[in-house]
Amino acid sequence: MKYLLLPLLLCLQALVPASAQTPLPLGIWADDTGDTHIELYRCGEQLCGRLVWLRTPADANGKPLLDEHHPDPAKRSQPLQNLTVLQNLRYNPQNDRWEDGSLYDPENGRTYSCYVAAAGKDKLEVKGYIGFSLIGRSHYWSRVK
Repeated sequence: MKYLLLPLLLCLQALVPASAQTPLPLGIWADDTGDTHIELYRCGEQLCGRLVWLRTPADANGKPLLDEHHPDPAKRSQPLQNLTVLQNLRYNPQNDRWEDGSLYDPENGRTYSCYVAAAGKDKLEVKGYIGFSLIGRSHYWSRVK
């Protein structure tokens, strides 16, 4: 009986869904300027991110900063705090990264294709691009918690 236990455990491990083994970079990350913190969280089977801290969260009058460059005028009154900036990232085990998502830049109101990949211990590479990922810009985020 004890000789059957190991093969049984190996078979059960093979039945565990791949998503249960997917590395999740969940938590709070500081951008490479240190001016914003982004919380990465699960949204269904995907990865999303929202702004949770801003070094300067308000204007000179004390009013919260708004998404004033959003292409949809109806959304320009949204506060930047808790604004979703990463969406629809899906894990690709072949490339060992989260990809095929979108990155919204509230500084210019543009949305880019993006991927997120580990770049060392407690570091992420977040690359935004238009068209092909070879042409784009990488940012390196550090884990806050």
